[in-house]
Amino acid sequence: MRILIVEDDATIAANLYDYLEARGHSIDAAADGLSGLHLARKQSFDVIVLDLGLPGMDGLSMARTLREQAQIETPILMLTARDTLDDKLTGFAHGADDYLVKPFSLKEVEARITALHKRSSGRTTPRALAHGELSLDPKTMVVRWSGAEVRLPPKCLAILELLLREPTRVISRDEIERQVWGEPQETSDTLRSHLHTLRRTLTAAGGSDPVETLHGIGYRLRKPGT
Repeated sequence: MRILIVEDDATIAANLYDYLEARGHSIDAAADGLSGLHLARKQSFDVIVLDLGLPGMDGLSMARTLREQAQIETPILMLTARDTLDDKLTGFAHGADDYLVKPFSLKEVEARITALHKRSSGRTTPRALAHGELSLDPKTMVVRWSGAEVRLPPKCLAILELLLREPTRVISRDEIERQVWGEPQETSDTLRSHLHTLRRTLTAAGGSDPVETLHGIGYRLRKPGT
């Protein structure tokens, strides 16, 4: 699993990082809420382990921002020293999926993370992704432009899905390559070639080039009608 740890206690963060990495998980970490929010919005994670008491932006505010503003549904395991029922209910109301009180066992953390990931993977079929006249069904991977089906190669589908999930966010070349190919590519030619195919195919289907390039920064979908 790909896990984001947002924890300002260096010892706890290091213990979680070392244990989970040794168990075969891919880990990113942040020591404050704003940095954690940036990572959660920029990259894709299977689970977020989120401390409640964080500098800059606390865990409740970060969870609420992820859910309400960023529309990110990544499961959140909230860590806290507060163990009253009201504290737990507040955490759930702000977007937490599970709650673990400090001190905790590292084995229990992994068990809860695994359970969250399984529940998340088994959720109801996600709704179609749409931006203007362009849409993609995540279940069938069928792309439609103005209602007409458009056939795309697998890598182009993966790029389009990534862009459609957050159409207004600029996504860097590095992030696209990591999400689509699993690792950065040696040159930009691979991504550029697939973007060319994506653009050409959609244009040939009667649409227009939906991808906006921000040179030196990344890519995002154009506003509908532009």
